[in-house]
Amino acid sequence: MSPSDQVIPALGYGAANVGNLFRALTDDEAWAVLDAAWESGIRYYDTAPHYGLGLSERRLGAFLRTKPRDEFFLSTKAGRLLRPNPDFAGGLDTDNDFFVPDDVQRVWDFSAAGIRASLEESQERLGIERIDLLYLHDPERHDLDLAVASAFPALERLRAEGAVGAIGVGAMTSDALVRSVREADLDTIMIAGRYTLLEQPAAAEVLPACHDRGTGVVAASVFNSGLLAKAEPTRDGRYEYGGIPDDIWDRLQRIVAVCRAHDVLLPAAAIQFPLRETATRSVVVGSSRPEQVRQNAALAATEIPADFWAELAHEGLIPA
Repeated sequence: MSPSDQVIPALGYGAANVGNLFRALTDDEAWAVLDAAWESGIRYYDTAPHYGLGLSERRLGAFLRTKPRDEFFLSTKAGRLLRPNPDFAGGLDTDNDFFVPDDVQRVWDFSAAGIRASLEESQERLGIERIDLLYLHDPERHDLDLAVASAFPALERLRAEGAVGAIGVGAMTSDALVRSVREADLDTIMIAGRYTLLEQPAAAEVLPACHDRGTGVVAASVFNSGLLAKAEPTRDGRYEYGGIPDDIWDRLQRIVAVCRAHDVLLPAAAIQFPLRETATRSVVVGSSRPEQVRQNAALAATEIPADFWAELAHEGLIPA
């Protein structure tokens, strides 16, 4: 399948939050979040075994099984298997920011058998057989050489068999993304935080490689850990889950000034910016509250004047 054959909706919901990322949600609260996404017109849903040690997949699958299968696009990820934790003592997976019991543990497995097992186990947790897009998750955190030698060929075989519709990689570093695009036959990559309104390191090599190979892009973490999620960011906000460096804060203030001058909401610009790149198929945004989901959908549909983008480019804040 070529990227042009994929119809990925332009706005997606990233389902880490319904896996209890940062705070615990009840099943009813998680359902309300997913219901808000559906009612807001969102038809792309992305999850992973990593998210809440399978909880995200189980909750998302339960919700999506109430919807017509042909009306939504679904992606999940491979590379980490969930196996019983022999050291479980009633604790939570808070070292990974998920408020779920750590009765299972993540086990890296980039082998052909491991990739196939990951898909089958995700299908079981979701209760949905058809996976439209399967990403290899975070290869830079494990073994990129093994990803190229084993995991990507395994994904390519699954696609050739028709076990998945399309394949890709999700990563947070430009080096991993560039190599993945150049050395594997991928349909789509998920760029996490490396192509945002605030910073665009992926523009140097990743996007040119995608254009050369005909690989589509899904942009994630477009709020840079929440820094761009509010119209007026605060100095004590989070950046990459830590403090904000002075140079990043100064750059952000220049962007905010352009937003004020053109009466554009910062989070609206953050959601829409990646879609200006012709390789981008979708922007995936997560949230843990129904009102946030509805707001994000509204921001994605907000009209932004062309001269706003022109001024950002003129100021060297985004690529021209």
